[in-house]
Amino acid sequence: MKEKIRPIYSELQGYLSQAPKLESLLDRSSDSVLWTQVNNAINELNSVSGKNYDNFKINPEFMNQSGMVSHQYVKISAYRSKLGGLIARLHAEYFADEIVPFSGMPSTVITQQQTQSQVTYVQILLDIQSKIDEKLRGYKEGSNEKNFLEKVKDSLSKVGNIVELLALILRTGKEFGLTIEQVLKLFS
Repeated sequence: MKEKIRPIYSELQGYLSQAPKLESLLDRSSDSVLWTQVNNAINELNSVSGKNYDNFKINPEFMNQSGMVSHQYVKISAYRSKLGGLIARLHAEYFADEIVPFSGMPSTVITQQQTQSQVTYVQILLDIQSKIDEKLRGYKEGSNEKNFLEKVKDSLSKVGNIVELLALILRTGKEFGLTIEQVLKLFS
């Protein structure tokens, strides 16, 4: 079933990628090709899937103005919304194991990137704490190096990101009269 739906799924993505942008206050198009192509694809999807996706069809509205011929149009915002909704629905039903097809659904990517950043940051903190524990044994009580390492270790829980971590290390090094070279040596 998935392989029969894939061409329609791709076709719908193509329509969305080429959909008019909301650049003006008019928010409408009289180009009947827009809704005809999408509605034909939905008819094919209904036939192939055995399901009914008619609630995603694009239904044009009529504009009647006095003294003018009435004509059909669709709101671009509604067109894009229905098309995006159908693609998201098909993705969830048939292609959930694949990458989200378009940038209209960024939350998963953002969340994944944030999680990866947090994991990386936590790993860096653990590595630094481990390096400090290792180095503490090699310095005499009361030495600038040992005091520096202990203060940095005690302050790690207050650091929220890499920039703050670097600032902590440099500030604490300066406080104990250590040069950047000496600080780097402590962590090598």
